[in-house]
Amino acid sequence: MARGWESKAVADQIEEGKHSQPAQSPPSNATERRRQAELESLRLSRARLLEQLDKAHFPAHREVLLKGLGAIERQIEAIQLEAGELRSKR
Repeated sequence: MARGWESKAVADQIEEGKHSQPAQSPPSNATERRRQAELESLRLSRARLLEQLDKAHFPAHREVLLKGLGAIERQIEAIQLEAGELRSKR
């Protein structure tokens, strides 16, 4: 069976995620270390969901995975915004 456009998009996102990880300096304080650890955990969860989504066949399962992916992406965005706000206050 040929891969659909959605599966191709998921595969592209996985590859993009592997190659777009910026080199970061070590966190300077406990709050920043916690934030970095949480972001890394969320990114790993996102990658795992993308892999599962690529293999999912049933529409209901795909829907659950997409909702989970959306929730994780919102959490990542919130943490990144919080980090940006904290940096701009300094």
